[in-house]
Amino acid sequence: MKLSIVILNWNGREFLKKFLPSVIKYSSFPWAEIIVADNGSEDDSKEVVEKEFPSVKFLQLDRNFGFAEGYNKALSLLESDYYLLLNSDVEVSENWLLPLIECMESDPLVGACHPKILQLDQPQKFEYAGASGGFIDHFGYPFCRGRIMNIQEEDKEQYNHTIPVFWASGAAMMIRSSIWMKMEGFDSDFYAHMEEIDLCWRMKNQGYKIMVCPSSRVYHLGGGSLAYGNPRKIYLNFRNNLFLLYKNLPKNRLYPTLLKRMILDGVAALQFLLTGQFSAFRKVFEAHVSFYKNITLLRAKRKELLPKIIKENHPEIYKGSIVWDFFIKGRKKFSELNF
Repeated sequence: MKLSIVILNWNGREFLKKFLPSVIKYSSFPWAEIIVADNGSEDDSKEVVEKEFPSVKFLQLDRNFGFAEGYNKALSLLESDYYLLLNSDVEVSENWLLPLIECMESDPLVGACHPKILQLDQPQKFEYAGASGGFIDHFGYPFCRGRIMNIQEEDKEQYNHTIPVFWASGAAMMIRSSIWMKMEGFDSDFYAHMEEIDLCWRMKNQGYKIMVCPSSRVYHLGGGSLAYGNPRKIYLNFRNNLFLLYKNLPKNRLYPTLLKRMILDGVAALQFLLTGQFSAFRKVFEAHVSFYKNITLLRAKRKELLPKIIKENHPEIYKGSIVWDFFIKGRKKFSELNF
């Protein structure tokens, strides 16, 4: 196969019933296969797929490995030129695949790409998890072309050109299988959230490009596994961001950046406390405790990665602070940033 479209599922029978029809309708090519990789679901997902979508392959994993390791397990069993990791709560559109394939085949250094991601419920607006290209600032805060903090812009085709970005969204990421294997996939210790940014950063450090291809469009429901604002999601986001920085920052930026980021995390935790979000406050504290507990493991990973780095400076890293620009300077749109 040239392409394996892999949907990781966990107790998502309703998502499968709702979203698989569009994937089948717009992805039926002899060179593409659709696979549901099941992360140890306890519902009747398998029966739903086998009965209602017989053209879709069902790959059963024996337990819930989380997003990162679930994909690692599933993709290790497949042989294709490209993998397309697709969330189970994504609706695709006509002609969504060919632009992504063409983007990948335009340059052998393109390691991954993703489509423009719009909101399912408000399709005129960009979606939080990817929008029209993922970026990151000097302190490790992710944002998107079309989404800064919690503000999602309206899509007026202002970001319709294909450009290099810093990260591709795990909601709909196409990646070259040879590079996936070279990078050894996602870091399973992330479990879920920011594992795609970590993977893309590792790829970029080895000289590969990440692209967004807005001529391909998909529509994402979002919050399918963990709702936005869920304490578990807050914990994983804060913890994994520290993991991300420790693993991938160049030597001269590591400790100054971590110190500043921890101060900013403290400010965020204080805001949670003052606004009565006590569970969120605890999760920030727990995230930092977990980071310190894992420092030996992270140091070993960093030691392994450092000799492989051939490129440290990336123009897609915003040199300023997205927090400062958003809250102090009032810059709510990507077009207002000074890259």
